[in-house]
Amino acid sequence: MATAAAAAGLVVAGVTAATAAAAAVVTVLMARRVVTPVAVRDEDVRVVSVDLAAGEIRLESSPESAMTGRYGFWFDRESGHARLGDVLADDGRTVRRAVPSVDFGRLDRARRGRMNGWYYLGPWELGHRYENVLVETALGPAPAWHIPAETPGPNWIVQVHGRGAKRHEALRAVDTAREAGWDSLLVSYRNDGEAPDSVDRRYGLGGTEWADVVAAVRYAVEHGAERVVLMGWSMGGAISLQAVLRSDEVRERLVGIVLDSPAIDWSDILRFQGTLQRLPHPIGDLTTRLLGTDAAVMLTGLAAPIDLEGLDVIAHADELDVPMLLMHSVDDGFVPIDGSRRLAAARPDLVDFEVFEGARHTKLWNHDPERWMALLRRFLDRQADAAPAEDLIDDEIVG
Repeated sequence: MATAAAAAGLVVAGVTAATAAAAAVVTVLMARRVVTPVAVRDEDVRVVSVDLAAGEIRLESSPESAMTGRYGFWFDRESGHARLGDVLADDGRTVRRAVPSVDFGRLDRARRGRMNGWYYLGPWELGHRYENVLVETALGPAPAWHIPAETPGPNWIVQVHGRGAKRHEALRAVDTAREAGWDSLLVSYRNDGEAPDSVDRRYGLGGTEWADVVAAVRYAVEHGAERVVLMGWSMGGAISLQAVLRSDEVRERLVGIVLDSPAIDWSDILRFQGTLQRLPHPIGDLTTRLLGTDAAVMLTGLAAPIDLEGLDVIAHADELDVPMLLMHSVDDGFVPIDGSRRLAAARPDLVDFEVFEGARHTKLWNHDPERWMALLRRFLDRQADAAPAEDLIDDEIVG
């Protein structure tokens, strides 16, 4: 009996140790994935058939392929691109969509692809005058697009794209901003594939990239901006908020913040991502803890640990002092809306919280462009004559 009990104890201990080891491996893999820039995105939509003569494509039905609206569609590992129009039919198994154009590549030979919210491939497609400019950052010059308003003036909106994206993501906002009288500056930042890389070539989840947004605001001010609105998409929202919280230089000219599907609470996001990957619930929390330890440097390639608690915007919500337009979908599917809800609840005096339904991550414009553009236009119109903090400080000194 004693021998049997001892053997059973060893088996249990072995299973527990094996489980712990497996959890440790998965945690490291998840931590490494979240901070490592994506070279090529997953092609998660299966192409069933293509009829170029009819201008149609049939895709296997999924939450992404069945989205209403118009989208870009990348295929053949980013070597092909087409524009997809709205859904023509959906029988629950396959989705038939219009194909307005194939920009490059052989769509008729594609077997898989991915839906993309950035419908435009470059500012030249918008038909407006634009400039290729360079923003001087601490790591070197970062490329950006400057697209002036119809009548250029002192109001600039600085656009900050999300994780795994590029400045093209923000082209959807340009027409609305331009019509409202705002210049647009679409920026790049460290490790996004366009701006200079940091030493570790890893994302800081907002904790390092914010410095590049400060440089972008400085560029805008040096070129005539008197009022600045920061607009962040997904992780770009986290980056923008860190720039506001950490930089007096940004706050001096800031009159508003716009957030589209923002990454507000990284702990929530990591837990949600773990659930999507069918990982045990504790993995998300373990990943959060790992990223904040010295071990993260060795295990993920980070130059320094990431203090996710220090990136908690809600804990510092009382330091925000400009109006904010916050747009998020309950059906985001990538970044849960919970963090946005908590930020809106923490500062109801500042936050105009607009909840969408049916839209996937950073695809609010695609899903409901009329509502999205109307919200952005109304917000920019309200801030067009707002006094930036610098002017308020000067008035107090004179007073």
